[in-house]
Amino acid sequence: MLFIINGIIAAIAIIIVLVTRSENGPPDENRPENKSGSNRPGFREWLFTPEYKRVGIRGEEVAARAIQSVLREGDRLFKNVSIEYDGKPAELDNVVVNKYGVFIIEVKNYTGHIVGGEDDYEWQKYKTTDAGNTYEKTVKNPIKQVKRQVYILARYLEYYGPKVWVRGYAILLHGNSPVQSEYMLTSMADIDCAIHTADRRMLDVKTLEKIDKLLSHRSL
Repeated sequence: MLFIINGIIAAIAIIIVLVTRSENGPPDENRPENKSGSNRPGFREWLFTPEYKRVGIRGEEVAARAIQSVLREGDRLFKNVSIEYDGKPAELDNVVVNKYGVFIIEVKNYTGHIVGGEDDYEWQKYKTTDAGNTYEKTVKNPIKQVKRQVYILARYLEYYGPKVWVRGYAILLHGNSPVQSEYMLTSMADIDCAIHTADRRMLDVKTLEKIDKLLSHRSL
């Protein structure tokens, strides 16, 4: 009888712990942070939303929603843009076009610990399992990748008419970039600032219409 009672008590204790963890959310080291100092959430907050957990939204879709949340009147978002210039193909996750310019935003959903430099062509990703095994994988350096995309998109647009300044940025949804760079966006406020800062000549309506026409049939 004592054995049965002890078993019941242990089961109740386990249930209490699980409920408490559920109410308090993930451990502190996994909780989303907003380091931008603004009221806009960081990307990791999107990853830990109940909707993301419930329906398993892909990282790219989370990023697209984050970008859409900061768009203003007149902004246009093109997703999954496929272009080619001089035999060089490029797949662009997100391209924002507005009066401030043309902006590529490359998204990576890398998990684990990332090691690498800004000028490295590849980075190393280390991920440790619950069993304590660590696995290494080579991944693309998104900064190098987006610089190449900027060149191809700028030349592509210029070839068909509008010569505009194209800028590119990368997002690591888990906030685990091994470098701090002007090409790396780390918060919602970063996106807002990047695509709404007038540091070059504004694009006129005619130019925007040309770009819209060129990218509309190249995106999904």
